[in-house]
Amino acid sequence: MTDASKLRAWYAHRQGLEGSLEGESSAEVLERAGWARSVGGVSPYLALFSRAAITREQADADAAKLEIYELPAARGCTYVLPASDFALGLAAGQGFQGEIKTAARLGVTEKEIDKLCEAIVVALEKDKGPLDPDLLREAAGKAVRNLGPEGKKKGLSTTLPVALEKLQATGEIRRVPTNGRFDQQRYQYALWRPNPLRSFKLAPEQVAIELARRYFGWIGPASVSGFQAFSGLGVKATKAALDPLRLEPVETGHSDQRDQRFFLPGDRSKFDAFKPPKEPHYSLLGSIDSVFELRNQFQESLDPKDLARQVLVDSGMKNLGSLTMLPSHAILDRGRLIGLWEYDQATESVAWVSFVKKDRALQEAVTRTENFVRDQLGDARSFGLDSPKSRAPRIQALRKAAASA
Repeated sequence: MTDASKLRAWYAHRQGLEGSLEGESSAEVLERAGWARSVGGVSPYLALFSRAAITREQADADAAKLEIYELPAARGCTYVLPASDFALGLAAGQGFQGEIKTAARLGVTEKEIDKLCEAIVVALEKDKGPLDPDLLREAAGKAVRNLGPEGKKKGLSTTLPVALEKLQATGEIRRVPTNGRFDQQRYQYALWRPNPLRSFKLAPEQVAIELARRYFGWIGPASVSGFQAFSGLGVKATKAALDPLRLEPVETGHSDQRDQRFFLPGDRSKFDAFKPPKEPHYSLLGSIDSVFELRNQFQESLDPKDLARQVLVDSGMKNLGSLTMLPSHAILDRGRLIGLWEYDQATESVAWVSFVKKDRALQEAVTRTENFVRDQLGDARSFGLDSPKSRAPRIQALRKAAASA
């Protein structure tokens, strides 16, 4: 059997969480560690800071220069990608546009949306700059249709979001944060010229293969079910994507191939030769950092004795190991989840609890991230709707747990 602590340390190594990405650019971090999931929170910033000490200002400047950018990618979900993967990410998101499907159920035709898309492009060409949704709605005029009470019930008041979703997915426009930040959710829209997909030639089957190659490079060894959760592909399409890669299993004779983990060819020998670091290396990460998100779970990052640890979620206290997602941001040491944290905006401090004995290096890591959040981010939302008020009970629970540890 594979040693669990070595495997955890290996994941940290592959993700650049042991210091190997220091001095690298934002794009290089994302190429190595994988696309950073973004839902209006700070995880992309924490991913870059924890691995390469990249400041928010630098990350925002890199996005402004289109060296990295937030795009709809795998499963149609938004990630921050390096420029080298813009086209692949957009192609991997094709067919996952939820608002287009919702609109179709409301009687909106593809022809109607295409006409609206043309009106939006004309408006953006005319103004030669980003426009917010209100200005686009005004410019598109009658091409925008109100979907009435039924549409409002389904979260779709007009056809404008449908067209914007389609234009983003096809690379015709890009969403521009009004203040240039990933952790805000007020946007304008701009034409994207040249369209990243214009010279992209890979067929959908090849896109799936390249996506799988990236995935197993970022987080291998990984399971088939983990790749399916990341990519959104069905069983048949997943098999077709993985067969050409000639993946190598961690262990032979596993009873369930979907839960068996696989390496890219050549990575197994690197893993066998890998020696876990003897000294701690602490990282404070977002709750949806790629080290968890790519595997679609966090439990194997826990030491078995921490699975039953009680944590606060919306419905009360629960075992940490029973949750489907982390209730707070994470503290890692060589791949092991050794603590949780939140940012207390009222006191401008990090509230945290450690599952292991604290040492100076751990306190320094917390202080370093606390300074980063206070001085550069201002807050550390997990997602767009997270707020200091909604976070207050979790902060209180963390402080109480830390005091009794």
